[in-house]
Amino acid sequence: MGRWKPDARGRLEKAALELYNHQGFDATTVAEIATRAGVTERTFYRHFADKREVLFPAGNPIADVLADAAAAAPLPLPPLEVIAHALTEAAPVFEERGDLVRQRQSVIAANPELQERELAKLAVLASTLAHALRERGLETTTAALAAEIGIATFKVAYERWVNDPDRRPLAQHLQETLHTARRLTSPAEHVAASDDVDSKVQEGAA
Repeated sequence: MGRWKPDARGRLEKAALELYNHQGFDATTVAEIATRAGVTERTFYRHFADKREVLFPAGNPIADVLADAAAAAPLPLPPLEVIAHALTEAAPVFEERGDLVRQRQSVIAANPELQERELAKLAVLASTLAHALRERGLETTTAALAAEIGIATFKVAYERWVNDPDRRPLAQHLQETLHTARRLTSPAEHVAASDDVDSKVQEGAA
C-alpha cells in the first residue's frame, strides 16, 4: 500500500468526497476512504479526527480571511460595504478548490445532520464579522445585524455559484446578490452609490 505517497491529506479528502457522493456519507467507512486513497486507517486519523472532519476541517481559514479583510477595508465604507469587501476577498479561497467545494456541498445537501453543522459554521463566520465590525468602532447590535445580513447574502451567492452551469466566479455571484440585498432596503440612488463603492473597492484590490 502506498502509504508514503505525497499529499496523503489531499488524496484522503478526494477519496472521501467521491465515496460520500457515490454511496452516502453514513454508509461510508474510514477503512473504505483509506483504501481508496491508498493509505492506512492510521494515516487517515493522523489528518482527520473522524470522517466529518473531512467536510469540516478543524482550522477555518475563511474566518481569518474575513477578519483580516474587514480590518483592512477603507475607513469611510459603511458596515455592509465592509462586509461586501471581506466576502469578495474570501471568494478566491473557495474558487481555487471549486470542484471539491461542489462535491462537498452535494454531500451536505443530502444529509440533514451535516446541514446543521454547516449552519453552525456559518454562525461562526457571522460572529467573526461582527467582531471585526466592533473593532472598527461599530455599536454591538448594528455590527451583529450587518454581519448576519452579510452571511445570509453569502449563503445565497454560494449556493448560486455551486449550482451555476456556466461556472461564473463566486465574486460575481456575490456582487449580484449584494446588489439585490441593497435594493430591498435602499432607494435606487443609494443602490447606485453603493455600486460605485464596489467598483472602487475592486479597482483598488486589482
